[in-house]
This record gives sequence, structure tokens and C-alpha cells, in this order.
Amino acid sequence: MSLAGCRPEEEAPTPPPTNTTDARGDWTDPGRYAACTVSNTGTAACGELESFNLTGCDKASLGNMPRDGIYTLVYRSEGSTPGISAGSFRVSADGTQDFYRGGKPALRRVEPELFYLSNSRQTSATVNQRDAIVGCRVEGPRLYGCYVNCRNGQLTGRGTFLAEQWRPRAGEAEASGLRRVSESFVEQGLPVDIYVTQGHAYVVSVRHGTEGGGLTVFDVSDKSAPVLEKTFTLPTDNYWNGVWAKGNALYVASASSGLMVFDITRPAEPQLLRSYPAGGTIDVHTVFVEGERLYAMSPEPTPKTLIFDIREPLMPALLGEYAEAEAGADARLGFPHDALAYEGRLYINHWSAGFLIVDVSDPGQPKKLGGYTYPYATSHATAVGKYGERLIAFEGGENWGAHLRVLDVSDPASPRRIGEYALEPNASIHNMVLKDGKLYVAYYHHGVRVLDVTTPESPREVAYYNTFRETDPGRGQSFYEGAIGMRVPGDGYVYVIDTSRGLLIFPEP
Repeated sequence: MSLAGCRPEEEAPTPPPTNTTDARGDWTDPGRYAACTVSNTGTAACGELESFNLTGCDKASLGNMPRDGIYTLVYRSEGSTPGISAGSFRVSADGTQDFYRGGKPALRRVEPELFYLSNSRQTSATVNQRDAIVGCRVEGPRLYGCYVNCRNGQLTGRGTFLAEQWRPRAGEAEASGLRRVSESFVEQGLPVDIYVTQGHAYVVSVRHGTEGGGLTVFDVSDKSAPVLEKTFTLPTDNYWNGVWAKGNALYVASASSGLMVFDITRPAEPQLLRSYPAGGTIDVHTVFVEGERLYAMSPEPTPKTLIFDIREPLMPALLGEYAEAEAGADARLGFPHDALAYEGRLYINHWSAGFLIVDVSDPGQPKKLGGYTYPYATSHATAVGKYGERLIAFEGGENWGAHLRVLDVSDPASPRRIGEYALEPNASIHNMVLKDGKLYVAYYHHGVRVLDVTTPESPREVAYYNTFRETDPGRGQSFYEGAIGMRVPGDGYVYVIDTSRGLLIFPEP
């Protein structure tokens, strides 16, 4: 299973859910994007240019495509019920900065009436993966074409795509209402999440290409000049995607070891104590702490959320777990990507199954109360707060077109959408934090967005900072680049993780 946002870009498209409570999805199927086709017969090998049929394409229009820049794209798979996934590529006039599917293309053909990129890579000792895209027509800033996925020379996926060149938002400066006071590069892996406690920022990273991830510790007592204190990694266990803390315990979500527990009695010197479950191997993707409970969201091998007692923070004790019925057996039901606990309820972002509401007052017997989903759901993050007698949830997906939904969840059996906030569809939301009537959103390519949500039906942007710079090393390798992690711990500052720039600190607006 590939987890978008922190795993490499998906090769299998996201299927739509079987039932919906909202007919308005993040993406509306327009039908095939282009007239080209892909053949799995003939003499051309899978992924070669000759395997594409470009009859019916407007080849002359391809000359209008800018040949230098970053493009994000949405793949639409073939079939009666199409799936979608998102991707990215980068091209440069001389080919030296070309990227596709996370690496430099093995083959590039960019001519006045032809656009073709192919990437071939060895993903294991026995598996060679090849992916290719070909242009069919250009309309304005958009490129339309066909794609193919191959495994050991055999066709595994095909369809059409829409790609759009990334540009800064029209009329925007670098920032408005947010002032960056410091920036600290993270050396190891791809930084994705942060937790701030005891005057220190704990940044976790995932593997990136051949570079392993791990834990990076900064002393942030001086916000204008953070000091690197410690890096920690393991040779074969270094895909660490989520982090939280309670007291002197630091909890890290590991793709290999599940829930990792560090002792931070000496904040600059974390000591790894143990992992849960002991002796088992599960993928924990994210963690969340509320009071004396810790929730660990595990997509594999069985999609479920583990519930721990942390009255003794350094010694978590398993209390129970919640698993959506048939999840794992039915891929359309997705997996728990993230979650938030609030007043006895757990709000789970269950990817293609949507947004679930679970009663965890008895952790040994969690009970589903309701849910909210929509076509082509990729429910990824949430924030919840009380507005008078109303309970309001802010829910965001993570895909092409994903945006913010405002839900009234006062009646958990019948959540209602009451508002929305969206920017251009070629970039996605990642994480969000609700504090003092403001919603802080890490919006990948669109940077940091701060919304006034005192009237939740009408989110109003009051500040932003565009963290994304296409000149930074590695930009254009993934759809999931830019502002990704965020904390607003209440010390008057906003801490943001950018996938290229690292840790950025801003005073609260």
C-alpha cells in the first residue's frame, strides 16, 4: 500500500467510495483527458514512445508548452470506474534538471511537436519499474496526454492525465501577515512533521531516495537562532512520519517498528526505550495524544487505530483498537491516515472511506457513531472545536483538487457540510491546527495559510507565507512538496516544516 503525501507517488489510483454523503467531491470526472491511447500489443516494449498511439492528438500545440518549469498532474486511470492519483515532473531547457517519478528520466524526448518522459528504476532485486508520459495537446498552461506504468516489462496501469505548470498565485507576494524569524535546514531524509516541547523542536523525517530519515532535535529557546542539538536514525528503520510528546516521553510513528518511545528527560538527548507492539512489525503512520490517551494510526498490515493508556508516559499500555469493518479486505475503504481525539470521540481520516466519528469513551469497545465522505475521497487531516452549542470539524483531503470542508458534527450520525475553502486544484492541503479562532493550514505548494474561522461557515484568509521556491534543490520530484508539517504550541510562535527548507518559525499573526 502506498500512502500519498509521505510515500512515493502512487502507481495505483485511488478508487472512489461505494457510498457518499456529499455529491461534491474534490475531483469531478471529465472523461478521458486526451485522444491518445496505450497499446499492450505489438513490438514496442512497455513504456517506449512507440507504444503510444498519438493519432488524433494536436501535436502542433505541444510547441506552446513551456519547456522549463515544475508541473503537477492528475492521472485518470482507464476503466468504467476510473481512479485518480497525483504526480509531478520537472523539465528544464537543457535537461539537467529533469525529474519524473522521483528521479531523472532514463529517456527524454522534448521536441516542437513531441513531449515524452520515461523513468526506469530498480525498486528491488527482482523488480524493475518503468513509467512514461506523452503529451497529446496543450491548452493554455495545461498539458494533456497519456501515461503508462510497467513492472518487469508488463503493463500494470494506463490512462490519461492533465498537467499544469506550477506558478505562484496571481497577485501574491512572498508573505502577508506572517514574518519568518528563522529557517533551519534538516539534513536527513525528507522532513515531514514536528512537535515542540521543553524548549526543543523534534522533527521527524522519512526516507528520500537513498537517504534515510530519522529524528532531528533543535533547541528553539531563541526562535531567531535555533541550535541543532542531535540527530538520530537507525540503519533499516528510518521512515518516521509522525511525532508527539507527553511529559518526558516522545512518541514517534515508524513504518517498521510501530510506536517508538523516546525518553526526553534530557531534551537535547532523546533515548530510545522501546517500540510497540513488542516483537511485532506494523506500520504506524501518525500519532495523536489527548490527555492520558495516545492514538496510533496504522495502515498496515491491518488498517486500525491503536489506543494506549499513557498515565505513565514512558510505558504505554494498550487499551484497545478500532478497525473499520472490512477495511483491508476492501481497498475502497482505505486506512486510518490520521486522527484527532476530542471529548471522548475520535475523528479518523480514513482516506477513501472518508471522515469517521468513533466513540472511544470505552477504549476496549470503540463504537462508530457516523461518518462523512464524498466522491474520490482522500480524507487526510482534521481539526475540531466547539462553537457555542455546535461542534465543528475542519476536514481536508490530500490529492489533486483536495480542499477544506467545514462540517457541523454536533449530531455525529448526520454530519453536515456548512462551508468550504479551496485554492487552485493543482496543490493539496496536508496538515492543519485550530487555535483561538484561527485555522493554520500547511498547504504544500501554497505554503502556510491562516484562516479566520470565528464564523466557521465562511473561512477567511488573514495571512499567508509562500514557503515553496522552485529553485530549491529537488523541487519537482513529487506532488507532495512544500509546507507539510505544523505546530502552534501556544508559545506565541508557529512552527512549520517545509519538505525542502526544513524548519521555519513565525510569530503568531
